[in-house]
Amino acid sequence: MNDFIIFPAIDLRNGKIVRLAQGDPNRQTEYGDDPRAQAQKFKDQGAAWVHVINLSGAFGEDAQANLNALQAILTVGLKVEFGGGLRDEESVRTPLEMGVERVFLGTAAIQNPALVDWAIARYGPQRIAADIGVRDGLVMVRGWQESTPLTLLEAGRRFKAQGLEWCVLTDVRRDGVGSGVSVESAVALQTATGLKVVASGGVSSMEDVLRVKQAGLAGVVIGRALYEGKITLAECLKLENGRTE
Repeated sequence: MNDFIIFPAIDLRNGKIVRLAQGDPNRQTEYGDDPRAQAQKFKDQGAAWVHVINLSGAFGEDAQANLNALQAILTVGLKVEFGGGLRDEESVRTPLEMGVERVFLGTAAIQNPALVDWAIARYGPQRIAADIGVRDGLVMVRGWQESTPLTLLEAGRRFKAQGLEWCVLTDVRRDGVGSGVSVESAVALQTATGLKVVASGGVSSMEDVLRVKQAGLAGVVIGRALYEGKITLAECLKLENGRTE
């Protein structure tokens, strides 16, 4: 079984912490305007990683405020994985050279395989991950606003063949609405491809986190449930450290 990692999430739009319901830019809830303080809180509670999403970049909006927020988050000392709108060499290079541990590529990984090849060759597979958003079995792109004809397993097999090792998988219909994690599709992807799959979207309880861990997945991203107090990061980190009671 892989080591299991809890990834508390900071979703950024215009430099502020937000969550979207089902990836919809018009269904946004704001949770704060100090991303560095939030990252520090996660670190103080015992987190090793933080999952940072550049929603402005994913939607083609000006992302400078989010990059400024990322720079502030990096000063906290957590390992950061970062994605959203990384669609060319410069946008991949920038966060990695700022000190991000790993970037995840979504739209570009689907539509520009050559960028994935370049990134792996330059930075190695530990620092590059795929970010797959799925709605009704099909892979979504452009901030999860556009559908593609690719199925989850087709995309996963392509990424594995390119040399990727990590994948974040989000069930778009469950994301940000607390309807439970789609563990089955994540397990199917990990089993079929050998990728280390991190489940994202829909966590609403400790039972969800436990199901992800017991399924043998590589980790889980948790956002809204932490911000709304449905679960605590301390509880989750007990599971990360091996306790499953």
